[in-house]
Amino acid sequence: MAPSQKSRRALEGIRILDFTWVVAGPVAVRILADQGAEVIKIERRDTLDLGTRRGGFSGNLHRGKESTVVNMADPRGIEIAQKLAAISDVVVDNFSARVMRNWGLDYDSLKKIKPDIIAVSMSGFGHTGPHKDYVSYGPTLQALSGYTLQMRHPGHEPAGWGYSYADMTGGYSGALAVLMALWHRKQTGQGQFVDLAQFEAISSLVGPGLLDILNNQTPSEPVGNRSQEAPAAPHGVYRCKGDDRWCAVAVFTDAEWQSLCRVLGQPAWTREARFASLADRLQHQDALDGYIEAWTQQHTAEEVMSCLQEAGIAAGVVANGEDLDRDPQLRARGYWAQLPAQENGKPVLSGVEGTEDIILDGPPFKLSKTPGHVAAPGPLLGEHTDSVLRRLFNYSDQQIAHLKAERVIASHAEIHAERSAQD
Repeated sequence: MAPSQKSRRALEGIRILDFTWVVAGPVAVRILADQGAEVIKIERRDTLDLGTRRGGFSGNLHRGKESTVVNMADPRGIEIAQKLAAISDVVVDNFSARVMRNWGLDYDSLKKIKPDIIAVSMSGFGHTGPHKDYVSYGPTLQALSGYTLQMRHPGHEPAGWGYSYADMTGGYSGALAVLMALWHRKQTGQGQFVDLAQFEAISSLVGPGLLDILNNQTPSEPVGNRSQEAPAAPHGVYRCKGDDRWCAVAVFTDAEWQSLCRVLGQPAWTREARFASLADRLQHQDALDGYIEAWTQQHTAEEVMSCLQEAGIAAGVVANGEDLDRDPQLRARGYWAQLPAQENGKPVLSGVEGTEDIILDGPPFKLSKTPGHVAAPGPLLGEHTDSVLRRLFNYSDQQIAHLKAERVIASHAEIHAERSAQD
């Protein structure tokens, strides 16, 4: 059930000036927007989006924010940004360390405009050290931290599987840093500069693997999908019937092994001496995995999970996006945010026909007194330029028209018209 639009959110009354881009910074500010912060996002007119602005990847990253297109290469654009900073609580960027300084929007400059400002810089390497001016992206930071080295099969080169975990880690760290700085300001009245190095954020997640590298100079072989805690065999992720469908299975005891054998119909290979005990099975895991997967490929992942769980064996479907969409637990807790696809009878997905609602993932925690929620889908590029300048600074229609003519600012209508003409 969707939360009441009148329900109070924890960060209402906080205004954030958002210079972030790509993923890490937008994730940090998205978390704060879901909790009620007013977010004014400064964007370029040539911004490239990942998917659609409303409900695609970009839309999910920028949901609940106000898109304002400002030309930061023009002194008048910098002046607008400085005026916005003067009435904001927090300024966030995830550029390399030198960018905000070049615009006169670094912390030393900002606190002259607003003494209690909080400035959060989510650069790749921080503002000190020999690499402080380097540009970075999530996959680069993962490789440098040793994270990518763990993403490989034993004896093979790093593969770099999965999502850009560095971006998500940097984003969560950034949101937490903002909350800590806001709490400090509430107690003391003082703003501060937050120097967040995304390299350090992802390095903190490597865990025991990082200690292994530091102590032994060379990393140990990855364990893959096999148990890293209590010994288990079989233990792994096994291909099932269907297109790219898998099920995770873990057998920890001899009693569970006997239950598995009964589910399998006790084929002859289960009685081989090399599988007689857990210790034996651990020594012959490759052969065991081959037998298990030969069986799982005959059944759907859901069938494998169901019958093994009924027998008291740990098993679970390796979920994809469709599985998460229909997951009964997520639906019961109202995890998915469902937003209308139309505004005043018109599709909100610019240039896309259709009436299906926009589905976004929601906040992963529930506050009993100040429940957060997704208030709006992602903004169209420049959708709020005019309204922000009118609402906050009382700019007249003539002032806005002049700044547009001088290409200092742009609204969605102008950008959409330009791109349509180019097409």
